[in-house]
Amino acid sequence: MAPQTVQWAGQAKRIDTNEDRADVASGVDVDDGIVFSRTVSGGPHLARSHTRTQQDDDDPEYSGLKRPGDQKTKQVFKGTKLFFLAYQSIGVIYGDIGTSPLYVYSSTFVDTDPTRENVIGVLSLIIWSLLMMVTLKYVFIILNVDNEGEGGTFSCYSLLSRYANITNRDPRLQPLVKLERYNTEDLHQSNLQVRKAVEKSGLLKGLLKFIGVLAVSMVMSDGVLTPAQSVLGAVQGLEVIAPSISKSVVVGTSCGILVLLFLIQPFGTTKIGTAFAPIIILWLGTLAAFGIYNLVEYDWRVLKAFNPAEGFFYLIRNGTAGWTSLGGILLAFTGVEALFADLGAFSKRAIQMSWLGYCLPCLLITYIGQAAKIAVVPSAYAYPVFHTVPPGCLIYTEILAILAAIVASQAIITATFQLLAQIIKLSYFPQVQVKHTSKTYHNQLYVPFANYLLCIGTIIITAVFNNTTSLGQAYGVCVMFVTFFDTTMTALVALLVWRIRPYFVVLPWLAIAAMDGAYLSSALTKFPHGAWFTIMLALVLSSIFILWRFGKESQWKAEAVDRHSLSTFIDKDADGTARLAGSSGGESLTITKGLGIFFDKGGIKTPLVFSQFIQKLVSMPEVLVFFHMRPLEVPTVPAEDRFVVSKIRYLPNCYRIIVRHGFMDEVVTHDLAGLVFKHLKDYVVHEHTRPYLAENEDDGTGSNSTAMSEKAMAAAAAEAADSLGLAELQQAFDHRVLYIIGKEQMKVMPKSAVWRAVLLNIFLFIRDYSRTKMSNLKVPTDRLVEIGFIKEV
Repeated sequence: MAPQTVQWAGQAKRIDTNEDRADVASGVDVDDGIVFSRTVSGGPHLARSHTRTQQDDDDPEYSGLKRPGDQKTKQVFKGTKLFFLAYQSIGVIYGDIGTSPLYVYSSTFVDTDPTRENVIGVLSLIIWSLLMMVTLKYVFIILNVDNEGEGGTFSCYSLLSRYANITNRDPRLQPLVKLERYNTEDLHQSNLQVRKAVEKSGLLKGLLKFIGVLAVSMVMSDGVLTPAQSVLGAVQGLEVIAPSISKSVVVGTSCGILVLLFLIQPFGTTKIGTAFAPIIILWLGTLAAFGIYNLVEYDWRVLKAFNPAEGFFYLIRNGTAGWTSLGGILLAFTGVEALFADLGAFSKRAIQMSWLGYCLPCLLITYIGQAAKIAVVPSAYAYPVFHTVPPGCLIYTEILAILAAIVASQAIITATFQLLAQIIKLSYFPQVQVKHTSKTYHNQLYVPFANYLLCIGTIIITAVFNNTTSLGQAYGVCVMFVTFFDTTMTALVALLVWRIRPYFVVLPWLAIAAMDGAYLSSALTKFPHGAWFTIMLALVLSSIFILWRFGKESQWKAEAVDRHSLSTFIDKDADGTARLAGSSGGESLTITKGLGIFFDKGGIKTPLVFSQFIQKLVSMPEVLVFFHMRPLEVPTVPAEDRFVVSKIRYLPNCYRIIVRHGFMDEVVTHDLAGLVFKHLKDYVVHEHTRPYLAENEDDGTGSNSTAMSEKAMAAAAAEAADSLGLAELQQAFDHRVLYIIGKEQMKVMPKSAVWRAVLLNIFLFIRDYSRTKMSNLKVPTDRLVEIGFIKEV
């Protein structure tokens, strides 16, 4: 078969196999007979237009009027913006991993003063964990696995779904997804076999989906523990300063600090990161200074821990106890999962700069200095920071530790906002409010719903566990699961996206997965002592996400039955009279005066609310507008690019308007009808004057053809106003404007399987209580019409 070039979501792709062709043909169509063009605020402008033909029906470029600019693209920062992001990232990302020195040694050597050899062995494992698990694995490799700038395990799954046919998509997102599936000849045979195996196996596709969702759930589960662990670890330092202080005072102080932490979240990542960065910079710098002091004052020979053999000797020497202690050592890099999840709020370069340039050196020196002190004074392991401060610095360190602990929680909170926004966008959770907090950095988000739940959960956990030793037993298991999932997803990305041959991928994956497995197996020993809580919470959250996605896919399938072209619902007589099609008896449609704006979430084919409107009322407004809103991931869309107007030729005076808007634009306002009318009028005038412009183009002779063109345009617009439909458009607008929305009620099909009926009923219950209400539309209520209808799922 000869190769063909098709346009898919703004990118030219060559297809040459039936397998590839099937994917291209799966794009969604729009109504037959569309002519479309862009209308610009301020009058008609010459724009590219296209008359749709039968040949275009199979071309996804015209599905929902896709525009390449509508697809999300990664922001790239340079110069001062990049350095500012790196500065911000220190105040957000490294709070968790930066406060780990408060409790790593105390969580590793539980109730036993360590020997010098064991201290050096543990230090070696800490050093090489920071170098291998954080620096090599995440900072140099996994940060490259971004989905147009977004990070996290679920973004890996989204990235894979663009390069392999492994998921169903929300019809609303069809125009916004940039599919980049490689052609058969562009893949090595071994990589191709991997892709075919994944695409043809329902089990593997389901497993990948579950891994992505479970990773999000586990980050959120640890997100409940991290603030409690960090703040309690710092406030417990009061017990060193004042041994008589009661446990209730420590817990109460911690809860008060946590409430304040969640109260400041609405200020946004930029402001919080800018304010918090000096604290973490000062904290890490202070710890590094203390580390140098202890290294000089006590035992500089612990530097032999840079030899990785010391870590292996420690594990061999201690056997099962050494393996179990890995559950404490892994706390040295907890927060690394948030580092990846927070990628969207910052950038790869910013994170690499801040980690390699400041955080990593400070942490290495800190752990080395603590080991130097503990090697000489073994009892110092119990409070490794407060027992290793130089004389006279204890109170200063306690104040700084509390401030740093407050910041420590920010990494996981920001990561939770990022991940929840991703799963909402991909229909794994009901729509809740997501606020963008920066016009400059587009992926900096705040989710009020998640903030409230995290606050409540963290306060309860703090009160119940009440010390870092108990929390440490529950903490860390989910982190290791997520890092293992990230390793596996990255290996798949290397095969299917980066097209690296399997034998260059499998061995590195095995090596890193072995390290993940060692830490994970050790962490799982904590399961009976508290880790069961985070795992159970993650499974509950995963069940909710999977349930919602199952319900949404069932809903899309049910709605697809009624998403057809206009000719499916309306027949036309020879004289142009419109009649209901199908088994309804062919009744003639009554034309009522006025302009009807039909809201539709899908943006493809005929709006569901319109088909229900004509079937129930057997009438339609004389001017029809199918109104679709297309949210783009930019702060604002310029007014001249916001409205895309198309004419549906199957019916007279029938138009489609797609409103492209940014996350800070307000579209549905009280003057919406006026804006719609203005852009319709501009479009109609432009379509008629375009031929006159072409006829009067400047021929290069320097004549006054431009002035002639303007006169010709004006004359043409005035002369042909009636034939263009401007008079009807004006009359309809002046007579009445109705905003028509659909209220879709869903019920489970009779005779559905019991398990399916139960799941769908739960989904429908949640859906009914999470839907946007009519009263939230900022349009005149006396012009608002709601059409109710029932769909079976």
